[in-house]
Amino acid sequence: MRINREDMLELTRRMTVKRSSMTRIAGAYMDRDGYVDGTFNTNFLKLSPADKEKNLALAKAVPFAETNVNLKRYPFPKEQMAAGTMWQLLNGIKKSGLKNDALMDIFYEIVGEQYRSYGDYAVYMFHDRYDIPVKAADHERVGESEEVYEYLICIFAPVSGDYEPGQPECGFLYPAFCDRSSDWNYVDIYQRNAERPHNELRKILGV
Repeated sequence: MRINREDMLELTRRMTVKRSSMTRIAGAYMDRDGYVDGTFNTNFLKLSPADKEKNLALAKAVPFAETNVNLKRYPFPKEQMAAGTMWQLLNGIKKSGLKNDALMDIFYEIVGEQYRSYGDYAVYMFHDRYDIPVKAADHERVGESEEVYEYLICIFAPVSGDYEPGQPECGFLYPAFCDRSSDWNYVDIYQRNAERPHNELRKILGV
């Protein structure tokens, strides 16, 4: 399924300090062998304006990427939408609003086992709730929201110095934002290098 660029731009336009509705951010710092060096989990609203801006830029890298080139949509096979799958784990993480550290630790463990990096890296997870405004055919807002799009953005970025993340190498958006609505059957995967296959994250996510 192809991604509608306008859907992604609708999300990225809100990723500013003044407009953002991000609720929480969690993350882990991993060494090149996949072992966790440290984790954090905090209310996004408690960050300073400068830290909000820096982290929103990291999250924005995923939906703002060139659609259907760097950012591609993949379906979850039916067998991967069951108990004990990454799909179930992501839904649990989303439902908890990132507040369940045990679920986050399971996610980091899976990533550490399967993700390959040339150096130390960071895994950041963002949680957001977007009240989707009703719009007319001319895209003008006509009323209050009828749906809340609750979603996760995850990025993988190399780190340097004092755990400072650089430009995200890859990441994903779940559930997919399709026709201005949630689609639990799909995940959007970002790869900074468009010539590099999305296979590594596809394997981790089970798509």
